[in-house]
Amino acid sequence: MAFVKLIAEHGLKGEVRANKSGCLDACELGATVVVYPEGYWYTKVTLEDVPEIFQKSVLGDDPLERLLAGEETWQRLDEIRGRQ
Repeated sequence: MAFVKLIAEHGLKGEVRANKSGCLDACELGATVVVYPEGYWYTKVTLEDVPEIFQKSVLGDDPLERLLAGEETWQRLDEIRGRQ
């Protein structure tokens, strides 16, 4: 709902959409957010991260590097799942 609130506050309803989902097959990595069309995947997201994600990736079209999932993220997920 924090994303929905920011979308409304910025007058972006109809242009930007926040969808609720399941764990996106990355439950072990905590709350996950994906920003399309760029395809930025963020893991271990907290409520406090939402304004920064919104500002940087939705309004600015740039990745938020500190939360951005990369190769190490997916390797860690494989390790957690026992698929090294």
